[in-house]
Amino acid sequence: MWSLYQAAQRPRCLTLWLLLRPPWLLFKQEGALVSVSRAEAQGNGPDRLEVADVSKTFGSARVLRGIGMRIARGELHGLVGQNGCGKSTLVKILTGVYTPDPGGAITVDGRELSLPVRPLEARAAGLAVVHQNLGLVDDRTVWENVRLARYQAARFTRRIDGKAERAAVAAVLARLGANVDVHERVGELSAEDRAAVAVARAMQDHQDGGGLIIFDESTRAMSKRARGRFFELVRGVIDGGASVLMISHQLEEIVEVTDRVTVMRDGLVVETGIATKDIDEAGLTRLMLGRHLGTQNRVGSVATPAPAATVRGLNARSVRDLDLDVRKGEIVGLTGLVASGAVAVAEAIGGARSAQGGTLTVNGKTLHLRKRRDSSGDFIAAGVAFVAERRLEQGLAGEMTVKENLTLPRVKTRGGRFRTGGAWQAQETAAMIKKLDIKPPDPHKTVGTLSGGNQQKVLLGKWLAGDPELLVLHEPTQAVDVGARADIIEAIREAARGGCGVLVSSVDAADLAVLCDRVLVFRQGKVVAELTGDMTQDDIIHATFEPAGDAEADAEHPAEDTKLNVKGVAR
Repeated sequence: MWSLYQAAQRPRCLTLWLLLRPPWLLFKQEGALVSVSRAEAQGNGPDRLEVADVSKTFGSARVLRGIGMRIARGELHGLVGQNGCGKSTLVKILTGVYTPDPGGAITVDGRELSLPVRPLEARAAGLAVVHQNLGLVDDRTVWENVRLARYQAARFTRRIDGKAERAAVAAVLARLGANVDVHERVGELSAEDRAAVAVARAMQDHQDGGGLIIFDESTRAMSKRARGRFFELVRGVIDGGASVLMISHQLEEIVEVTDRVTVMRDGLVVETGIATKDIDEAGLTRLMLGRHLGTQNRVGSVATPAPAATVRGLNARSVRDLDLDVRKGEIVGLTGLVASGAVAVAEAIGGARSAQGGTLTVNGKTLHLRKRRDSSGDFIAAGVAFVAERRLEQGLAGEMTVKENLTLPRVKTRGGRFRTGGAWQAQETAAMIKKLDIKPPDPHKTVGTLSGGNQQKVLLGKWLAGDPELLVLHEPTQAVDVGARADIIEAIREAARGGCGVLVSSVDAADLAVLCDRVLVFRQGKVVAELTGDMTQDDIIHATFEPAGDAEADAEHPAEDTKLNVKGVAR
């Protein structure tokens, strides 16, 4: 019966492949995308997932109210909404982390699950989730990560058959078409291979023709190449008959690769089952926010001739003898492919990474970067602030309140000998909550309970409140919604207008094009291009992915009228 079904679908194979392309492969026919609903291609039958009237209350706060949505078999379904709208709460209910309020129902392939959802029952139904950070253990091997909590032990000896476990993992990776060594430590893998391991772990319990994988911001830190590989894996999962629920703040990505989309706002589903061929990013933004969002364009530079920071002879990872000047009010972008050196430079200048050599001079104070001979306190005292990429691991104390996190760097200098001084903390916290629109506006809220976008605002506000001389940011808008992104970009611009020098390390070309006065493109530890003036997102992408030979040729024969110039910033 299944073979007859497959034969019936063969005429649609080409169209199906076109829809499942990587996001940058756009095929147009007379100005319109060639597309077909994968859900239609899977035929009739019960929905893969049906959520009916699901609510959730924490204390007096009702965070989900009567959620309802359906995902068809073989469908790639998008879920979007601002940070704090309830997306993560819904996922935690689907996977059994949270217990919903009485009265709702969750059905998979026509079979209603018990509530709260039992993990073993969810696994049996083929329900799995790949979280934002992929949930991998870096110091363990590929096979250990995939089989974690699923080891099959002998009945009496309780001995684990490592050979059989490794063979099972290899089989799952082969189904995905992923060429990953099961003995490799996960911490040493590339971003695309880490994604493959996470997908393999999620789909190992799936039977052919079934299952639902939820990707919760799983592409947030991936490069363009890694995302391409990721969507190839997703294509393979759906070709095998599974369904996918993709949660993402990348609205362009949602419109390009999903069949239908559900939009949430303030704990409610405002629209569900919207065919993405009938809506664009602006339409999704309008539904998410309940209003139009003004387009963010480049603004004029506010940089002055005075230096904010001077870097000399920086050696960090693959980077050698880098000299860099950042002026007051100037926003400088650092970008490049994985291991290009851009991230290492930002972390070394921000005091988060030990360097092999070099100095940083800020506000007349010289800091030694070699093996970070100066402490974090010295960097802070000099006016250097570093906003880390992994906010909860490197930048925030999740168990502390919003007020405690926002004021922590200044407790020693502004507090008294025997007390921290509550008045200045309350004033500073209230100002930052208002300035960055942190929600909920509760200074006593534990940071770990906030949405990702509001956690990012707290992290940024923690350093902006100290009026830094040099602000270094690593992926400042990663995994935040369009509204939070606008707030963060405006806060960075305001800091520059106040005379702060800004360094932004990011792979997001759109952010860099909107924010930066100039962008340095790194490749193999060297600055191969410097973009200035009215640069575009495409200019940055082209410079990042341009073959090394072409970049060298441009350096030898620069065009006078081009915006792309190699300046030789690295000696």
